[in-house]
Amino acid sequence: MTGLLLALAGAYGVFLVFTSVAFGWSGLAPRPGSGGGRVRPRLESWLLQAGLDEMRPAELVGAFGALFVVGALVAWALFGGVLPPLAAGLAAATAPLAAARARRERRQLEAREAWPHLIEDLRIKTTTLGRSIPQALLEVGRRAPDDLRPAFDAARREWLISTDFEATLDVLKSRLADATADTVCETLLVAHSIGGTEIDRCLTALVDDRILDQQSRKDARARQAGARFARRFVLVVPLGMALVGLSIGEGRAAYQSPTAQLLVLVGLALMGLCWLWAGHMMRLPVEQRVFGSTGQSGATR
Repeated sequence: MTGLLLALAGAYGVFLVFTSVAFGWSGLAPRPGSGGGRVRPRLESWLLQAGLDEMRPAELVGAFGALFVVGALVAWALFGGVLPPLAAGLAAATAPLAAARARRERRQLEAREAWPHLIEDLRIKTTTLGRSIPQALLEVGRRAPDDLRPAFDAARREWLISTDFEATLDVLKSRLADATADTVCETLLVAHSIGGTEIDRCLTALVDDRILDQQSRKDARARQAGARFARRFVLVVPLGMALVGLSIGEGRAAYQSPTAQLLVLVGLALMGLCWLWAGHMMRLPVEQRVFGSTGQSGATR
């Protein structure tokens, strides 16, 4: 019973820490009080950019709690005690954040690879085939990668409802949350508003820039392949040694002394720190968004 209470208290502590850091919530209540109206848009924006916009906050918090309990139970089965299960539960509770971040990075990688082709297709439709800029953009969106297509579908609905191109681009920028998408949208907005004749030159230069950036990132990731493989040993080797240790000598009982519990906790902390440090060292520069969404997008209506 004591272990269960500690696990529940730890899970709620993870929830409080996470909501404080990510959403700015304060206090011990499960949700903010009078400030909830300001927090909700920030929460929805975070979920959208993390690829978790289809999950409700309660479901996300439930996933954190469930993973905390699972991680704590596994660590308790291996090491016993209290401190190692709490540390392992905290690490397991971050799995949804890691998965959301990995999904977002995969979407960004797909977007970087797709944008040169999309921009070139857009240039041909607007300059050679004589399509209007809104029509060309929505036609190009039909051939976008699967992860990007919902954003173009939302922009198409906004255009059909309002025929407001600026609002349509605002929806697209909000849904994609990508620096290249922002640049393309702003270029198209200027050309559509003032009838610029330099759109062909601008889009051609943008294609060349995106191809150069994409090739540079591929080269960098190729050089990091060995380091990324070695990084996995930060988790695999220590956990494998812990499992082997269960079959040697006194097994699990060897971890029950206070000194052993402290050493296990230090080992888990070092594993986490090494994993985070290696990931930080290998992280490629992220292109910052210069043009964000300026109005109330259709995604939040």
